[in-house]
Amino acid sequence: MTHTTFGFIGLGLIGGSIAKSIKRVFHTDATIIAYDLNATTLSTAREEGVIDVSCSSIDRTFSNCDFIFLCAPVHFNDENLITLQPMLADNCILTDVGSVKTDIHKHIKDLSLEHCFIGGHPMAGSEKTGYENSSDRLIENAYYILTPTAQVPDACVKRYQALIEVLGAIPLILDYETHDYVTAAISHVPHIIAASLVNLVQISDNADGIMKMIAAGGFKDITRIASSSAAMWQQISLINGTHIQKLLGDYISYLTHVQQHIQAQDSSALYELFDSARTYRDSFVEASPGPIKRIYSIYVDIPDETGGIATIATILASHQISIRNIGIIHNRELESGALRIDFYEENDMQQAIITLQKHNYKISQK
Repeated sequence: MTHTTFGFIGLGLIGGSIAKSIKRVFHTDATIIAYDLNATTLSTAREEGVIDVSCSSIDRTFSNCDFIFLCAPVHFNDENLITLQPMLADNCILTDVGSVKTDIHKHIKDLSLEHCFIGGHPMAGSEKTGYENSSDRLIENAYYILTPTAQVPDACVKRYQALIEVLGAIPLILDYETHDYVTAAISHVPHIIAASLVNLVQISDNADGIMKMIAAGGFKDITRIASSSAAMWQQISLINGTHIQKLLGDYISYLTHVQQHIQAQDSSALYELFDSARTYRDSFVEASPGPIKRIYSIYVDIPDETGGIATIATILASHQISIRNIGIIHNRELESGALRIDFYEENDMQQAIITLQKHNYKISQK
């Protein structure tokens, strides 16, 4: 790859992670220019060597870019595009990272920028936000959906695909309407369901907070994404409302049927509900983090004695195995093992299993 200049409008979790990935792969063969409302973020990124040029505004500095990534919150896209329009180089590929595509494609059409725009959506993320939580491995092995316009040259699409592949992600081309329907089903509606379940428990709990106290295991896993940014999901729900409403309607109808099966004591229908879900869920490919990032966890049986957790932590540390979180499981209805350990990477998890088994610990996974 020849020397390439990348521009970033916004340097949060996704923008920061892509920028870090580019620097990890290309080193000095890439120049990264960035603008962000947060001056501290830009300063930190400069100090870390992630970006080469920081901008206090969207100015002519971006006119030399080969790629420009729109990574600011989606409601800023219209204004940022208007500012960028007169300074785009002829060979520049303009892209975004939003999880909804219809709105940005409309803005692109209105501004006659279809000749250079390829929508982008890395199917990776975290319940955490901001540059401080970005990682140069966040998009690795994740699907990266591209939604090119009909007018953008095939050579530009192939050029973008090649970039995504060399960064370690898996490019997948979709039209933007299909993209929005798919992500509504596998990402947007699940976030709404998770938030709704948490709120259901909150309003259903007693004054002593018993539900909150014993909530663990399965409940925490399926509602973890409810900890995501409220502002971001507010905007996504508004922008992709048509698809979300349709799928929520289907989901509510399905839940009504489940309720009827329980009321009718229909054992065969209930068995089919859980069996078909188990079979289909077990067929999912685990290689990609997806839009709802996978947690790598193991469960360890340990005796209830002083120093038990410290011993395990010491064993893992002595083998340079990084731990994301460690804690006692008090509600073990859906778990096996008294201690749950979370890891950042699958490799760390696999090494921990091998290491702890050598020390005669009993390990289980979901």
